[in-house]
Amino acid sequence: MTRVVLGRVTGPFGVKGWLKVESFTDPPAQILEFSRWRADAPGHAARELRPAESRPHGKVFVVRLDGIDDRDAAVALGKPELWVDRDELPGLKPGEHYRADLVGFEVVNTEGIGLGRVGHFIDLPANAVMVVVGERERWLPVGPGQLLRVDVAKRRITVDWDAEF
Repeated sequence: MTRVVLGRVTGPFGVKGWLKVESFTDPPAQILEFSRWRADAPGHAARELRPAESRPHGKVFVVRLDGIDDRDAAVALGKPELWVDRDELPGLKPGEHYRADLVGFEVVNTEGIGLGRVGHFIDLPANAVMVVVGERERWLPVGPGQLLRVDVAKRRITVDWDAEF
């Protein structure tokens, strides 16, 4: 199975076992649509977590999990990544792609010049960027107008980006 990271626990919240959760989904609240998450962190065994209640709190969510009833249990959980198996993700519309599926794709510009391969994605305040690793690392915006075509069969992404930039 392929693991898709949805977010991570950033720490406890309050004394009743609630946790702060940072979402990596788009939109961020989509992380709450999953009835269960898998979690593991260095020094902690993998386990299944079930969100029971949640609410937005600034740029994160605060979440109460089934079986986590006090601050000590929340602290003991650590700060794990929250993930699901790839086959648990909802289906996509034509032309949509999960970022995790694009990692490793070759990236070329409109002139056919290879820029490298997708290493990962980063969400910045202004927009998301695709980190392309080649002879050098490039951070390419993935908004409309820059990311032009995704060819899944060839595992290639075409971007509007000058090779010299």
